Amino acid sequence: VGSRNRQPRTPAHAAATAKGEIVTIRTDLLVADIDTSGGILRRLELRKHKDAKEENKPFMLFGAEHSYSAQSGLIGEGLPNHRTPFRAQPGERSLADGAQSLELRLQSEPVNGVAVDKVYTFRRDSYLIDVAFELKNDAAQPLAAHAYFQLVRDDKAPAGESAMMQTYTGPAVYTLEKNFQKVEFSAVEKGKVEYPRQASDGWIGIMQHYFVSAWLPADKQAREYYTKKQPDGLYSAGLILATPQIATG
Repeated sequence: VGSRNRQPRTPAHAAATAKGEIVTIRTDLLVADIDTSGGILRRLELRKHKDAKEENKPFMLFGAEHSYSAQSGLIGEGLPNHRTPFRAQPGERSLADGAQSLELRLQSEPVNGVAVDKVYTFRRDSYLIDVAFELKNDAAQPLAAHAYFQLVRDDKAPAGESAMMQTYTGPAVYTLEKNFQKVEFSAVEKGKVEYPRQASDGWIGIMQHYFVSAWLPADKQAREYYTKKQPDGLYSAGLILATPQIATG
């Protein structure tokens, strides 16, 4: 996929964005809040699981309490990233009786002849959420880009842990080459991580007691894994995929 030095960054045109709209999606298993500013999955409630402290509340995996979210975007001049404003297109926000899936389509403003839709797909009886980018190239030249997908979290243990009961909280990588590997927050901060950076299989995620969130790209698709401590003190664990070259038109 290329150099590991190619990290997601903010193009100049997207450096400052207006506050986005929060779109709430409800399925039989999930309640998800997606911010149109960057198309970030900011809040994820698991309706069938109970909160560790208050059993009358559903469990919150993503949210403000742990600064935990899922971000994704494109790398390339003028292409939308996780800070770019999107517009939510009309559609159902709750999974209807009898429906098997629900789609949320977000559109960014075309730049340099390239239009991009970011599409979330939720399915009945599933905790998997599909995230896709659809690109239409009306520029004069073919387009080659990269997409990145990252989980961003603080390093705090989840609610309910104590000195008597501690479990691992932090990033993890799985590849066929090295199998399952934990990547401690402290190792990320020091830059001392040993998982394969380049692979054509596997996944990357963040674990906590009983739960893991992970990006699961299709097998036999080249990807570059990365972990990073961000300037705001949060940690990111993600991957970069090359898009196919998109011809003009």
